[in-house]
Amino acid sequence: MSTTAHALRRLATVEARLFLRDPATAFFSLAFPVVLMAVLGAIPALRRASADLHGLSTVQLYAPILAVFSLLTLAMNGLPPVLAGYRERGVLRRLSAGPVRPALVLAALLPLYLAVAVVSLLLVTAVGLVCGVPLPRQPLGFLLAFVLAACALFAMGLLVAAVAPSGKAGNAIGAALFFPMMFFSGIWIPRDLTPELLRRIGDLTPSGAAVQALQDTWTGHLPHGVDLVTLALFALGCGAAAAKLFRWE
Repeated sequence: MSTTAHALRRLATVEARLFLRDPATAFFSLAFPVVLMAVLGAIPALRRASADLHGLSTVQLYAPILAVFSLLTLAMNGLPPVLAGYRERGVLRRLSAGPVRPALVLAALLPLYLAVAVVSLLLVTAVGLVCGVPLPRQPLGFLLAFVLAACALFAMGLLVAAVAPSGKAGNAIGAALFFPMMFFSGIWIPRDLTPELLRRIGDLTPSGAAVQALQDTWTGHLPHGVDLVTLALFALGCGAAAAKLFRWE
């Protein structure tokens, strides 16, 4: 095994352990969406279709929202404080002095966070099946939308980590972005029940576009091109800005 592959495996193992030792991020990104889906599904009225929700039930409406919630938690509350904290404490600088390149930290963190989001999505889907939520009816479109959503939100998280001067600042900036993006994703008020102006604004945010694209594919429609373009633009724009601005020390 090469030095790089061995170092990457060790870093991935360490990051996984550190993730599990952070109970807040681990709970809200992995367990909370599943718990909330179970709670919503336990209420009979929320399992019934509603004309106000275009024939969907509340639990059907919340399934894609909770998938995005996990990604959003990891992107805004996970990546920025971890990476900015590593830079603040000189971890990245010390890595650059040895055979392990600091970029391997990203190669360990991003797949780990994506795996957590996928596990959370699978658990939400499993609980949803018990509560009467069918599987996504456009699986390929759903996969495309989920991958683009992960790329867009993680790119935003990396951009925050790039500009944050410290771990605490990364946490604060991430939180400042997390709550309005949660609003536009419909976690508090379903998007179908908000005024049209707010829905239009939400369509131009990565969280709103992600929820809409996942909702469309879950119910059997192709994802709207505007939503996919919005996610792709955020992924490319924030990713490029993060690469330009990121400092290893």
